[in-house]
Order: sequence, then C-alpha cells, then structure tokens
Amino acid sequence: MKIANGNRALSVARLLSPAMLVACVLATIIACSTASDSPPGGGNVSTGGAPGVAGTSTSTAGVATGLSGGSGTPVGGAAPAGQTGTSGASSTGGSAAGAGGQATAAGSGSIAGGPSGGGAGSAGATGTGGTGGSGTGRSNGCGKTSTLTFGSVPNGTGSGGSAKIGNRSFIVRLPDNYDKDKPYWLIFGFHWRGGSMGDVDSGGANKYNMAHYGLQRLSKNGAIFVAPDGVGGGWADSGDMKFVDDMVKLIEDNYCVDTKHLFANGFSFGGGMSYALACDRSDVFKAVAIYDGAVLSGCKDGKKPIAYWQMHGLTDGTLGIAAARSMRDQFAMNNGCTAQSPPEPPQPPPYLVNGGHVCTDYSGCSAGHPLRWCAHQSGHGNAIVDGTDSLNNTCMNPGMTCSDTCRCTWVPDDVWKFFSAL
Repeated sequence: MKIANGNRALSVARLLSPAMLVACVLATIIACSTASDSPPGGGNVSTGGAPGVAGTSTSTAGVATGLSGGSGTPVGGAAPAGQTGTSGASSTGGSAAGAGGQATAAGSGSIAGGPSGGGAGSAGATGTGGTGGSGTGRSNGCGKTSTLTFGSVPNGTGSGGSAKIGNRSFIVRLPDNYDKDKPYWLIFGFHWRGGSMGDVDSGGANKYNMAHYGLQRLSKNGAIFVAPDGVGGGWADSGDMKFVDDMVKLIEDNYCVDTKHLFANGFSFGGGMSYALACDRSDVFKAVAIYDGAVLSGCKDGKKPIAYWQMHGLTDGTLGIAAARSMRDQFAMNNGCTAQSPPEPPQPPPYLVNGGHVCTDYSGCSAGHPLRWCAHQSGHGNAIVDGTDSLNNTCMNPGMTCSDTCRCTWVPDDVWKFFSAL
C-alpha cells in the first residue's frame, strides 16, 4: 500500500497492534547492525594505478647543440667526440588507473613511466602512485664526520682525492659544499683497457668537460664520483667485485649517500665491469650505462632487472655490435620489456649529422627498470660525434666551443637524462 501523506501514515500506525510495532522496531535494529563498513564519503580506497606503459620511442640525433664532449683513449684509438642530437617525437604511456591520478610515460628522450602518485580517492585515502619514484635512502655516514684521508690528485676537479683499500686504489670526488646531512648520489666510472682511474677523473684532453664520462659536469658537482683502478689495466680480476663492495661500504660509512641511487658506467672493459654489476649487484645499483662494452668481466647471475642504458657502434672493430645486442636482449627480458629489433642508423659512409645515432626506449618494462638502447655509426668510443668517423672529441677541449660547425658528443647528456629520471 502506498501512503501519500503524513496523516494517512498516522492512521495506519494506529491500526497496528503493540506486538506488530515491536516487531517493526526489532527489524530496523537488525538491518542497521548488518550494514557494511564503507569508508566515509562512499567509494573504495584508491591504491594508485598500475604502471603506465610507454610506447616504443625512437629518437634520431639532430644538429649538435654542443653540451658535452668525450675523452679517454679507447682500445685501439682515441675516445670520440660527439654532439647533442634532438630527440624524436615523444610517445605517451598508458594511464595509471586509480582514484585521483594517472602516471604518464614519457616518450623519446626520456624515461618511460615517470612517477605520478595517485590522488586522494573518494574515500579520502591517497593512492600509492604509478611507477618509479624509489625515494631517497640514507647511508650510515649521514650526520657523521668522515675519517677518510685522501692523497693528492692534481688533474681532477673538486675536493677529495686518492684512497686505498688494501693494495687497490681509487679516486673520490665530493660534491661542492658537501653537507653531511644531505644524501648524495654515488656514481662509479670504470676505465677502459689500459686506462686508469686518473684518466676517468681528469677527463683526458677534454679535461673537466668529460671528467667521469661527462657526468661530473652535468651534475654541477652535485654527486659523489668514484673512479677505481683495475688490475693490470683491466677488469678481469677475481677480486674486482669484492673491491666494489668494499668501496661502497667505505664510502657509505664515511659520507652521506643516497643508497637508492648508486650508478655505474664505463667504456669498453669498463663497460664490461658495469655489465657485471648489472648482472650481480642489481640489488645495490640503481642503473648502469655501458659504452661500447662486452661481457668481459663475467656475469654470474644476470637474471634480475635493473635500469639499463647501452650504446654500441655499427663499425666497432674492437668489440662487435652483435655481442652488444645479445647483452641488451638479456636485460630486455630481465626487465620484462617487450621484445623487439630496434631500428639502427644506416651503415656508413656517409656519416650522418642527422641520424648518425638512433636511440630506442623499450616499451612494457617493469616499474623502475627502463631500457634505452642507442646504436651509432662510429667505431669504438665513449663520446660519439655524429657526422664523422673521428673518435677524437676535439671540440670539447679547453678553449674550444661546440657549435654546428664544431660538434660535440650527445652521449653524456643522454645518459644523465636517463639517470635523472630514475
């Protein structure tokens, strides 16, 4: 029976017996006690979105802007110069579902799946976010005064110097105005065969412009840089991995290190050592960058993911590109990336100013584990210049200026952008 107004409702109530009224009250109490505990405001608590997946993004080098240069002597020749190319078109990753936000994946020239925390859900809870954004860790040395003493290294830049663990030597460069309460990135640079820690630390003929593979300058002296010395000019000693472990511990115990942002990079044999760390220390290092390297220092595990940047030359006669492609494919699988055969520049000559290197950001990689592969036309070097077969980065030498007519390497800028997005 439908009751249209309050008077008729009162008439019906008068017709009900006391027993019936009691029954109605009891039914109401039972119904209230079995209601669900929904969050205030209705709606479910947002847990953030699943990581957005970036589309494959291929960038082709453009005209040099002259931001950085290369140095060092590769196996069999001088290190290359290079230029900064313009990125290709950007691609956008999938959205991160969740109440209040989405994670946008960057396209060419940046890292897929940058973090974007989920916004507050309708229930008032905050989402956990999409991908990346590992935060900052603090080492045991934070807040402490270091007890390390350094020997003088005259050709490098910044405070610090040489140190030893047993009979093994390394160079440490500290950030400008080091603050013992602020965590800093820790970046290792491994030299090539026949090179030395001094070569990496000084930047060779390019001096500060390519010190620590150009990353010290790009950091604006804002990180802790380490250049270790290999045994016999290489990285094939059985004690190399322990040496790295010992350096990490010593530095983290004496200085304030962001333990979630340790990086390794190296050229040729140093690239092999960086690859070994990707294989066996992915729980310690955030990312690696490998410049024309190979599996020269072993790979004991090699099944775990890590953020991975690698380049190689089509005309590298010292360490062929076929082996480098296999290294790349291993970590594409480890990182859960979508398998592909990425594009590469044409075989030279001619050496192209526009299109001399092609970089590809893999799609589908697991959160925090992007993979970027760059193929270039040049030979065996660490600071490639598009448009030439020269492996000398003369335009980055002191007194020189990078320009459209004196091009510089694109490599350090590309690596620094990759690291900075993690």
